Amino acid sequence: MVKRYLKTPIMHRAVEANGFVFFGGITADDRTAGMKGQTEEILAKLEKYLAEAGTDKTKIVTATCYVMDLGMKDEMNAAWVEWFGAENLPSRATLGVSELGKGALLEVVVTAVK
Repeated sequence: MVKRYLKTPIMHRAVEANGFVFFGGITADDRTAGMKGQTEEILAKLEKYLAEAGTDKTKIVTATCYVMDLGMKDEMNAAWVEWFGAENLPSRATLGVSELGKGALLEVVVTAVK
């Protein structure tokens, strides 16, 4: 059975199937913030989305981070490790991209289990 959560005009933020919850790309609303600030905002939004889907950050198994400037990766990592804690870090890939939209420095896609 497939369950969909958090409908937007173009997608559902989360789709559950076979015990997994797949979260679409999440970006910060405050595009004036730096990389650490945008990362913190994205993770706060993600925490709410996870709760809505009946799971939490300890159950995230994989993440893909799309960043505008890989030179800012250390700022992202600082917020990332602080939020997850050393024991709950998921597998992760970080990819440099050429465009995410005006002012967006980061977009995060994750998969969690229930």
